[in-house]
Amino acid sequence: MRLRLRSAWAAALLRTLGVELEADLTHARPGTLVVANHVSWIDILVINAAMPVAFVAKEEVRRWPIIGWLAAKNETVFLRRGSRGHARVINQEIAELLARGRHAAVFPEGTTTDGRHLLHFHAALLQPALSAGYPVLPVAISYWELDGRRSLAPRYDGEITLGQCTRAIVGRRRLIARLVTTPLRGLNGEDRRTVAAQSREAIALAAGLPLASNPPETPGGLPGELLSGARPTDSRSRAPADSA
Repeated sequence: MRLRLRSAWAAALLRTLGVELEADLTHARPGTLVVANHVSWIDILVINAAMPVAFVAKEEVRRWPIIGWLAAKNETVFLRRGSRGHARVINQEIAELLARGRHAAVFPEGTTTDGRHLLHFHAALLQPALSAGYPVLPVAISYWELDGRRSLAPRYDGEITLGQCTRAIVGRRRLIARLVTTPLRGLNGEDRRTVAAQSREAIALAAGLPLASNPPETPGGLPGELLSGARPTDSRSRAPADSA
């Protein structure tokens, strides 16, 4: 019941923002690690409206205006940066969630983009699920205008503020958020780098994005066992200027 209420709550917030959700859950299964590309703060709502999940996020996100509140309300697993011992505890928490048939979710790019490309996927984020024997579910998120053009309105990258992003979203008469699940990965003992690469390719194809990537980078100050990766981070990527 609580999960259904969370899903209904997220869907209601999307409707308030004028965002219509189109979700293809063909490949969704209980007890999987959701791995998604990251465009906007509303990605959290889009995923939860389709399939309630527990996100993994940096500890400081808890203190962020609005986003921190959203994260806390969505059963986020918070990770303390620089603490390898705490990372091991978080790995166990994620494994226990998956064992109960729940979904956990990470944004393996570790930051946001403008929605027109993908960054490098940090494979360490996938390790807790793979080590515990649970598969990865790659999920593609994209945003579209009513005329069929890819929308830049939800982008929350570079120097764009939360207020600017929100105003751009509500300034549209309506936006379409498209969530597409792709086939499960990590079912045959593949290592985390292989699964990360396969997941990235699947998401690129499902979202209609190029496979070319920026050079791999590690978000600063995060432990090697488990990098941060949920909602916009404090190292949001810079993207070329474009109309929202």
